[in-house]
Amino acid sequence: MSQVQSNIATQGFSRRRPGMGAPVEKPKDGGKTLRRLIRYFREERRYVLYLALAVVLAVLAGVFAPRLQSGVIDDLVARDFSAIPKALAMMLGLYIVHGCATLLQGFLSARLGQRVVYRLRRELFGKVIELPIPYLDSHSHGDLMSRMTNDAENVSNVISSSLSSLFSGVLTLIGTVIMMLSFSLPLTALTCVTVVLSVLVTKVLSKYMRRYYLKRQQLLGQLNGIVEEKVSAGKTVTAYNLQEATIRDFAATSDALTKTGIIADAIGNAMGPLMNMINNVSFVIVAAVGAWFALKGMISVGVISAFIVYSKQFSRPINELAQLYGQIQTAVAGAERIFSILDEPSEDKSGEDSLRISKGVIEFKHVDFSYVPGKQVIYDFNLKVEAGKKIALVGSTGSGKTTVVNLLMRFYDIDSGSITVDGVDIRDISSDVLRDAVGIVLQDSVLFTDTVRNNLKYADPSISDKKMIEAAESANCDKVVAALPDGYDSVLTAAGANLSQGQRQLLTIGRAFLSFPKILVLDEATSSVDTRTEKQIQNAMVELMKNRTSLIIAHRLSTIRDADEIVVMEQGHIIETGTHESLLRQKGNYYKLYMTQFAGQAT
Repeated sequence: MSQVQSNIATQGFSRRRPGMGAPVEKPKDGGKTLRRLIRYFREERRYVLYLALAVVLAVLAGVFAPRLQSGVIDDLVARDFSAIPKALAMMLGLYIVHGCATLLQGFLSARLGQRVVYRLRRELFGKVIELPIPYLDSHSHGDLMSRMTNDAENVSNVISSSLSSLFSGVLTLIGTVIMMLSFSLPLTALTCVTVVLSVLVTKVLSKYMRRYYLKRQQLLGQLNGIVEEKVSAGKTVTAYNLQEATIRDFAATSDALTKTGIIADAIGNAMGPLMNMINNVSFVIVAAVGAWFALKGMISVGVISAFIVYSKQFSRPINELAQLYGQIQTAVAGAERIFSILDEPSEDKSGEDSLRISKGVIEFKHVDFSYVPGKQVIYDFNLKVEAGKKIALVGSTGSGKTTVVNLLMRFYDIDSGSITVDGVDIRDISSDVLRDAVGIVLQDSVLFTDTVRNNLKYADPSISDKKMIEAAESANCDKVVAALPDGYDSVLTAAGANLSQGQRQLLTIGRAFLSFPKILVLDEATSSVDTRTEKQIQNAMVELMKNRTSLIIAHRLSTIRDADEIVVMEQGHIIETGTHESLLRQKGNYYKLYMTQFAGQAT
């Protein structure tokens, strides 16, 4: 048998699988998830059909080539050269067909995988955007991102690199067994015995490989966590002079990862040599027994040659299918995690779309609320905010100020009572309509990695540049924009990391201007800036609050002296209401908060 023929038998009909020996994550209901995943292939029927044809062509070429080789060798032994040129030409054609079909198979698999995962990712991202705020608040954002990236990539890898191998492996097994049985039943049985030995060795090694690869992944995660935490907290580490201790912590985890990695790779690398050894032993046994059969006149020399090739072809897909099982399990588990998000109920945005909020009168009536059942945080909350009035909510941390805003925005649903806007229960108003009427400026200014122009026009990209510039001037952020290299076309890197906190806050106020809200919510908008910048922001907020119903959450009490009414909250209750002067005269809780701040103490 030629070296070319040997290479084709052992390598040409297979492709190295990525991720061999990786830890297997098993799905909870693999059958259901797999059936659901298969539905995504329905819209790609054309590519599935082309892929199936390419696989069948490659398998047929691989299965029939050794049979032709057997005939050529028998003709050589019999010194009958008349049919050899035709047979060699057919073998050459089969090898060319096999090569082209394999190339096409790889291309179609990659395209099919990317198209399926594109739809999965698109659906998943659309679902994440529509998830209720309570879900996002109670689940790790990193885990959601992992499902979008790692889990989707696992599915893509299996489709692009393993799906066709699975089909071709099964077809190759069937075709090879049929061909071997047509030649010799005893040699077929002998080949099956050595294959069983290969499967047993693979099973034992895979058990240890999974254990050490899983441990390596866990240690790698720990190491990444240490690096991320210590690098992001680099100033703190340096300030406390703990560089050496940090290096020791890193080194300890790194050493454990190195030792585990050596063992894992050693076991993983042993798989190939052991399989080769077993296959070579099988090669020798088949050759020896086949030679004895040939001497007895039971088979020809050509059959021995074909059987040697078929024995290698037979063991190869079995080993590959054993490895593919783990990869498919991991991919199905990833798909299951993706589907679990897709099955989550979207945010309830029900309500009347035709309603329009014209005045902005807000009223809370006997509102009770709990984030977690049995742990109430808002108790019998009653508050009415007339159109155009400025109402301030103050209180210590955890008193429920921000919760009130969350309830007004329908981020969370109340347990009892009602919240109305212009006399209509907010549950009867579409969330889109309600939120279009409300502008929010948060304590943590949120900007996007985009141009200043697009950040300001975030609520409505169709707003004219003239209105945008007017809003920037009213928000006192026009000077900030003028100092940027490209003005309104300057790109805010890392969501505004190239700006100060005060500058970012001024831009968010400008964005709120351009949303033209009837109701304005200011959630501690000046708590994280210096006094000078606070004055600029206050001036901008005064402009923004003109003729608008405003709900102000304030930590710095000096910023709300001109509020029409101040509501003092404590543990979900309203304990005081009044103007700044009247509350000071009462010398109650507000007076204590104000005097504590005036004295420079924390509240």
